[in-house]
Amino acid sequence: MFGNFAFVSFRHRKIIKSRSGIVNLIEYAAMFLIHKKARQLVYALIAIAVNRYPARKLKVIGVTGTDGKTTTVNLIYHILNKAGKKVSVISTVGAIIGTRKIETGFHTTTPDPFLLQKLLREAGDKQSEYMILEVSSHGLDQFRVLGCNFYVGVLTNITHEHLDYHKAFKKYVEAKAKLFTSSKIAVLNRTDHSFNKIAKIIKSSGRKIKIMSYPDEKLSYKLKQAIIKRFPEPYNFLNSEAAIKVAQELGISEVDIVKGIKAFPGVPGRMEEIPNKKGFRVIVDFAHTPNGLEKVLKVLKNQKRKQGKLISVFGCAGERDIEKRPMMGKISSGLADISVFTAEDPRHEDVNKIIDAMVKGAKKERGKVYRIEDRKEAIRFAITKLAKKEDIVVICGKGPEKSMAFGDKELPWGDKKIAEGALSKITSQ
Repeated sequence: MFGNFAFVSFRHRKIIKSRSGIVNLIEYAAMFLIHKKARQLVYALIAIAVNRYPARKLKVIGVTGTDGKTTTVNLIYHILNKAGKKVSVISTVGAIIGTRKIETGFHTTTPDPFLLQKLLREAGDKQSEYMILEVSSHGLDQFRVLGCNFYVGVLTNITHEHLDYHKAFKKYVEAKAKLFTSSKIAVLNRTDHSFNKIAKIIKSSGRKIKIMSYPDEKLSYKLKQAIIKRFPEPYNFLNSEAAIKVAQELGISEVDIVKGIKAFPGVPGRMEEIPNKKGFRVIVDFAHTPNGLEKVLKVLKNQKRKQGKLISVFGCAGERDIEKRPMMGKISSGLADISVFTAEDPRHEDVNKIIDAMVKGAKKERGKVYRIEDRKEAIRFAITKLAKKEDIVVICGKGPEKSMAFGDKELPWGDKKIAEGALSKITSQ
């Protein structure tokens, strides 16, 4: 972590000794700040100092993982809140600080250090005891969560994602592990392939960190039933068990945990069904990784009736992990009856080239594939032209996000709103 400090100080020790103090200071600062990681570290330290180190007033619970972070974060928050605890939360879908709801509009999971530290300070000022924080690998690697003093760190899973940034899967795992080496308690998913790797990194850190795992074979009947009734999806069973493990560690009673699970309102853009009377189902989900897409499509495939078709609409982000594009194309055309490949935050990339890679992965699979560059048209096409009675249309990749990245611009967006508009234009079938 502190390699950049060593690089500057040892290399320039003689220079620093041989010149006047002010010149030495300027040169030292200039050499130090040319390193990106060093700049990020200094920026985070300044944010902590300006906001008077706010995390010291809070018990911060951080949740990381490729998929399932947002649901797990919000479920922990909801359980604690229902149990009467003073708690705040910051996640991809927004923040609740005390009783104040904030539409953050994040296009990143973990906010900028200055915004994060400001929200932590506000939470402390409003007497929150707990802060539940969704933590990304980027946030960990770029020091955005420096100074959070995590009481508990939670891992949902680690699957293929963000290799455009981390370059290698090993580096991605190591970035995630930083949450646990800076926590007092680590709650890990025993069924995930990363379990042993993360546990090994924790043990080699030399710090006294309590390692806990889930799923729990001794989970009570009441808790199991509460999860099953609230979450029919197998992957949300695991997310629920992670939240339960945290709540138990914080001393929340089983009665309050059950109440919290039963009353959980869900998360916008996560398996969010759009009510309609057209004879088919329309669902919006954030799934934007191979693992996430596969899990969502498997659940919906099992839910659809024999005569119905599963129709998926999704894209792959531009200037991001290119390896997942053919993988996701293959997954969709293997599980869905019809796939509509389209745009998802293309940024400066050619959407058609991204779709080409998706189509390449889909070639040997059974599902029919359409390619429609314009995401709005793709959603409308799936709902007004493809969907029939008993079908399920699932729109993946954007979930609750309120903008789409085109070039250097973030344009207003909303998959749910577009889907509702398309539904309003068709007659009942």
